Amino acid sequence: MKVGVSSYTWAWAVGRRGYEPEQPMDTFGLLEKTKQNKIKVLQLADNISLHKMNKKELKKISDAAQNHGIEIELGTKGMEPEKLLQYLSIAKQLGSIIVRTITHRLDREAVSWIREVLPLYQEAGVSIAVENHDEHSTDELVAFIESVGSAYVGVCLDTVNSFAALESPEDVVKNLAPYTINIHIKDFDIERADHMLGFSIVGKPAGEGRLDIVKIINYLKKYGREPNAILELWTPYTGSIGETIIKEDEWAKRSIRYLKKVFM
Repeated sequence: MKVGVSSYTWAWAVGRRGYEPEQPMDTFGLLEKTKQNKIKVLQLADNISLHKMNKKELKKISDAAQNHGIEIELGTKGMEPEKLLQYLSIAKQLGSIIVRTITHRLDREAVSWIREVLPLYQEAGVSIAVENHDEHSTDELVAFIESVGSAYVGVCLDTVNSFAALESPEDVVKNLAPYTINIHIKDFDIERADHMLGFSIVGKPAGEGRLDIVKIINYLKKYGREPNAILELWTPYTGSIGETIIKEDEWAKRSIRYLKKVFM
């Protein structure tokens, strides 16, 4: 199990719609951040539009990653065969053995889409990791994975996404651990509003919130699962893009220091 970072570790620096920085962090900036923090895995998720890049641009990314000794993982959105095949091609170029995807569809048609592309994924030795999200329950995701019935299709377990589906991190881990091939470590806290009428779920640096990271990892190991652990952050907006990016980077460093102690 390796510690990894993501384009969602520095999501504000990469850019959010309506909150674009003057100079968004690109793929090479992410590779440099990964190198500076002495991390060997970088997940380029759906906030990086790899599918809009040509082969020459992708080769530059591949060469830079190899020069830094960094393993690339891919992330996209959607289950449509054309999307999955497009990202399989990119995975081959960048040497990724995982394509993580997010979808709101876990129906029979989505199962047929996965099965349509599965032989090519298996031939390439690339797995599809479907992330749990607020669009569905973990029971629905497990049923979907079992319907596909392939060792090349599993779960990208996100530790807090399923709050919106009224599921706790503990329940998510218990339900999804046997199917997990990738994990997003995302720490959190629950804060009561100043007026005492309600609560907010907020991000925290890894190891500084309510997420029992050690317990989660030990639970995964019980099922023989030791996926790369990818750091994601929900850094709060501070009122300006520049200040938020600085805070985000501070949180990334603190999180990485903690995760290195846990995993290394």
